[in-house]
Amino acid sequence: MRLACFDVDGTLTDGRLGFDTAGRESKSFHVHDGQGLVLLRRFGIEVAFVTARSSTVVEQRAAELRIREVHTAVPDKLATVQDIAARLGLSMDQVSFMGDDLPDLRIMANVGLSAAPADAHPWVAERVHWRSRAGGGAGAVREFCDLLLEAQGHVEGLLADLVRPAGVRAEGTA
Repeated sequence: MRLACFDVDGTLTDGRLGFDTAGRESKSFHVHDGQGLVLLRRFGIEVAFVTARSSTVVEQRAAELRIREVHTAVPDKLATVQDIAARLGLSMDQVSFMGDDLPDLRIMANVGLSAAPADAHPWVAERVHWRSRAGGGAGAVREFCDLLLEAQGHVEGLLADLVRPAGVRAEGTA
């Protein structure tokens, strides 16, 4: 996989929408999911958020994580992901998508790897390639990121870098 795309509400969040008295929207994002997304980017996997809802909160979270491909108020998620893949010179077989509800099914049927949180709608859950143990907004995205990193053989090197004593250089560095 070279491009990992994610629905937002119900996947990166628990699907709940909060509003303050001024009508401003709030969402909660799990920090573990954010770390997983950062790791994907570190190992050359492009990340995209694709959501049907318009949300400045989503744009803000993407900016914090330095995710460039942020698409809100999207009427056709499949067309959007196809456009991203084409710009990056990727086939749809090199694209993964994680979503949780019926509007995500069309895109899931057209990517190389589809995934869903544990609490995805049952009709979605039974049609994906992989399903997390965690629910949306509760670490499901991190599980999927870890799966992608493991499948591409990045975990051992990552862990070795993280536990190397201070002052010791990685093999092959100056």
